[in-house]
Amino acid sequence: MPPSETAPPLDTAAFQPFAEGLDYSMLAVTAAHEGQHGACLVGFTTQASIDPPRMLVCLSVKNHTYAVARHGGHLAVHALGGEQGELARLLGEETGDEVDKLASCRWREGPGGVPLLEDCPRRFVGRVLQRTELGDHVGFLLEPVAVEAHGEWGAGLMFHDVKDLEAGHDA
Repeated sequence: MPPSETAPPLDTAAFQPFAEGLDYSMLAVTAAHEGQHGACLVGFTTQASIDPPRMLVCLSVKNHTYAVARHGGHLAVHALGGEQGELARLLGEETGDEVDKLASCRWREGPGGVPLLEDCPRRFVGRVLQRTELGDHVGFLLEPVAVEAHGEWGAGLMFHDVKDLEAGHDA
C-alpha cells in the first residue's frame, strides 16, 4: 500500500499474531494519594529518554492502582526477580477494589508517600510529568527522583513467566 493511502486500524484480534510473540519485563508499580494506596503488576513500560532519564509506565484505566495514580504526583516502579512469582500473582490476580494487596507485603513509605516494596531490591520513584491517554491504558511519564538497588540481581520476571495469571481486571 502506498504511504499516501490511509489504512483502517486493526482490531485486537488482527493485531494479536504480532503481539503474542512479544516478551517483556514485568514490573510492580505502587501509588499513593490522600491515604489511599495501590499496587499492581505492569507489563507496558519502557525507558523513554536517556538524558534526562525518563520512564513511561502504562496503567489500565480499569485498575485500582490507576484510580489512585491519576491523582498522585509520584509512582514507584519495582523490578521483580524471576523467583518472585508469588508476589506477581498477588499484584496481578487480585484487585485493589476488593483486597488490600499491601497488607500481604512488606513495605515502607517512600518519596511522595508511595509504597516501596521491601522484597524488591531494585526500584525507583518517579515524579509524574505527564499523563497521556493511550486507549485502555494511560501512560505516566516519570522523572526519577530516587533509585535503590540492593544485593544481587538475577534474571528479571518476564511476561512468559506470568502469562497464565488470571488478571484481577480485564485489560
